[in-house]
Amino acid sequence: MSDKIYVGVDIGGTTIKTGICNVDGELLHTYEAPTETEKGTDTVVNNIAKYVRHIVEESPYEWEQLEGVGIGIAGFLDIPNGFVKLSVNLGLKDVKLRERISELLQKPIAINNDANVAALGEAWAGAGKGVQDCVCYTLGTGVGGGIIIGGKIVQGFDGMAGELGHIAVVPDLEAIQCGCGKMGCLETVSSATGIIRMAKDAVRRGDRTSLAQVENVMAKDVIDAAKAGDEVAVRIVSRAAFYLGKSMAAVAVVLNPQRFIVGGGVANAGEFLFAQIRDVFQQLTPANAQEGVEIVAAELGNNAGIVGAAGLLTRS
Repeated sequence: MSDKIYVGVDIGGTTIKTGICNVDGELLHTYEAPTETEKGTDTVVNNIAKYVRHIVEESPYEWEQLEGVGIGIAGFLDIPNGFVKLSVNLGLKDVKLRERISELLQKPIAINNDANVAALGEAWAGAGKGVQDCVCYTLGTGVGGGIIIGGKIVQGFDGMAGELGHIAVVPDLEAIQCGCGKMGCLETVSSATGIIRMAKDAVRRGDRTSLAQVENVMAKDVIDAAKAGDEVAVRIVSRAAFYLGKSMAAVAVVLNPQRFIVGGGVANAGEFLFAQIRDVFQQLTPANAQEGVEIVAAELGNNAGIVGAAGLLTRS
């Protein structure tokens, strides 16, 4: 075999996921195994290298075909120098990750923020395939983001570009404090955490809602109740959609992307959510900045991170 392959690594707090991609971003083979953060930095670093070797060994491909390894990691990174300043979930601090993995594997290594690599995965082989300029939102516990312009990740001078969840969109009188310390961030209303908070607030106020009967309410419960016509749940989901659309309107006049891609658990609400986002975007965005712009669902799901990480070697 002479085809080049690339391995993407998506490091989570409990599991390290790896995948082999070809030059077109096609995911050919996957493998996952424990991160073992409790055993310390050396174990995590050695596991990354061990799992990369394992996935290649158990695949039909040869080690010589491997052109390099890309790694997606949550935390504060010095991306140009391949340095992890702090990754709380992984227990990593001041780790020369690129250098250490390169020494272990003797292959080119690239690292980047997990939200950026998920965006790159969608742009390379998912909902953004064939589009040079797109912006990706991930609606999970928080609101992650990634910006792809000209097919490349926009990182900013210090790697902080694409923090879409921390766009201040909620008016002062309605704003609450975000985990980042600032007020009114998108993340406070459009993440799963924000939706759950609004639902619990409604129940505490005594609002008439079926959510009062749900123990340990989750974002899916709120979305399901909204689809069933629960007025309180409808109001909560509509608020989440409104501020998503508002943030996209702001991004559109700055970056003019061709496509907004929305993924994460909250996006599973489907057209019930997306139709509202599009309506708000249309209302708040100047005509020229919205012309030809699409708002679509992500396609790669949990594989976006490993595909995007592999793409770091060819597309960034």
